Amino acid sequence: MFDSPLSASAYEILGVTPDVDDEALRKAYRLRLRVTHPDTGGDAALFVQVQLAWQLLGTTDARAAYDRGHGFAAAAAPEWGGWRAPAARPDTRPRARSFGQPGGWRRERYLTLIREWAGRGVELPDPYDPALVRTAPFEVRRLLADALAEEATARTVGDLGMGYTVWHDVATDGDPEEKLDHVVLGPSGLYAVMSEDFGGPVGFRRGEIVGPAVVGAPVTRLLARARFIARAGRVKFGAALVVLPDEDLPQAITELGRIRGVPVAVVSRSGLSTALRRGISGGRDIGGNELFDVRTRLQATVRFV
Repeated sequence: MFDSPLSASAYEILGVTPDVDDEALRKAYRLRLRVTHPDTGGDAALFVQVQLAWQLLGTTDARAAYDRGHGFAAAAAPEWGGWRAPAARPDTRPRARSFGQPGGWRRERYLTLIREWAGRGVELPDPYDPALVRTAPFEVRRLLADALAEEATARTVGDLGMGYTVWHDVATDGDPEEKLDHVVLGPSGLYAVMSEDFGGPVGFRRGEIVGPAVVGAPVTRLLARARFIARAGRVKFGAALVVLPDEDLPQAITELGRIRGVPVAVVSRSGLSTALRRGISGGRDIGGNELFDVRTRLQATVRFV
């Protein structure tokens, strides 16, 4: 928690500034705890956030470590790597077939905009420095948050093994903003997948994702992009998935039902593997010659941003 570029800092959750003294910090925590407690009409999700924030700031050592790692100290800790691309890890297990660069377009766009904003195009010593990222405009931070979300999905799909194939950063109508984050093919079906990070908890209403931090209509956008690929490749998606951070969802898998003819589910990052292996209610398994045929059609059709 608080590691997403869009997340409020622990200080913001408690309603104080980073230079607050220990006594004022403790008083702010107690006040926020009372205000957000569900028994007094508070928000349960925010109540949990307040408790987690205090765990990060409640002792001298914990607060010092948090400040160094999140850019609140004079210098960020050199070992911090929360917003960088994960290092390659040695793994001898069979991996899913993967094409395209997950999060690649958004990372490149982020680097361009953060340099324009912070250094007017000049090279920055560290474009992922937490202090820099924390103060960047929302839309710039959002690009990095979504890139990280796409990379996390890619790691999960890769771990499913060679029975799965995934295409990342798939172009649709020529506008990179309208790309389809992932197309996943496996024994449980063909999936259109969107990876998102809104920076806060979400809810659901009439088949759509809603919340204070939700931008636009994510499910509607996902289905429109899937429809483009389905027509171009002459394939049929068995389901559409929106993947969100674990802490932003009340449960691992929430099925929204059939929307515009396609079963839709919102899944947590930790629940994605289960969803792709088990399938979604109303979805359709693919096997044998059909799986080979769908893979061939997509391989000939898919273009990347």
